[in-house]
Amino acid sequence: MSLAAKTQDSAREANGEPSAEQLLVCHNLEVFYGKYLQVLRGVSVSVGQGNVVAVLGPNGAGKTTLIRTIMGLIDDQPERGEVRLDSAIINDWDTGRRVQAGVACVPEGREVFGELTVRENLVMGAWVGSGGEISGNLDRVYGHFPILAEREKQDAGTLSGGEQQMLAIGRALMSRPKVLLLDEPSLGLAPLIVESIFGILRQLAEGGISLLLVEQNARVALALAETGYILESGRIVMHGTSKELLENPDVQEFYLGVKEADSIKGYRRYKRRRRWG
Repeated sequence: MSLAAKTQDSAREANGEPSAEQLLVCHNLEVFYGKYLQVLRGVSVSVGQGNVVAVLGPNGAGKTTLIRTIMGLIDDQPERGEVRLDSAIINDWDTGRRVQAGVACVPEGREVFGELTVRENLVMGAWVGSGGEISGNLDRVYGHFPILAEREKQDAGTLSGGEQQMLAIGRALMSRPKVLLLDEPSLGLAPLIVESIFGILRQLAEGGISLLLVEQNARVALALAETGYILESGRIVMHGTSKELLENPDVQEFYLGVKEADSIKGYRRYKRRRRWG
């Protein structure tokens, strides 16, 4: 990037505007369900090429709504703000066009088609491609998830939870995305399975796919991500590098389970209030 372009990006960021070098940008999103229920309140999140970005927060914070807004799954939303992909504003694009442009989603709860085989589920994810691309994409997915090749003819509903999560990720990869959105990929899975899946996600990022990771498991998410956002009650209350978030006392106490020590008098200190900067 030229010096002039970098200067322009710095000016944009100083004014709270998205940088031109970011692949996916959500800028000041305000999203409503119905007329009065506001779920996102001025949310801004950006993901660079090949970056892993974590969005952390409790239940009801608006994390899934953020994913659904990026995918164009909420009618007539966002009410205000922009979603940009490669600098193009995509607010008015339908979900199919967003997938074709390079955005794919792994939904919470996996949502595989239980009565279809593993292979049929994967092919469903490649509807935007030609037959030749499907064959090559299957080979790539099976390379990441050899167990899916072994289970190719098995009904998806008979897979274990971890295998279904691998299938959901593989299905999203079939569209050859630039950016992959993952909604609670560790939910309900054993620690060893989570470790395996996040290892594969790391490989995908190293291969150039950008990841936006929505998670409640802050420890595992920040171990993978370079940067993170804390989303609470529809607002971004903190943003920083993973190291900065891991070292923040509020994040440690409220998201990592690290509590303050007992006082020297033997009494537990009162739980302090969060001090989001």
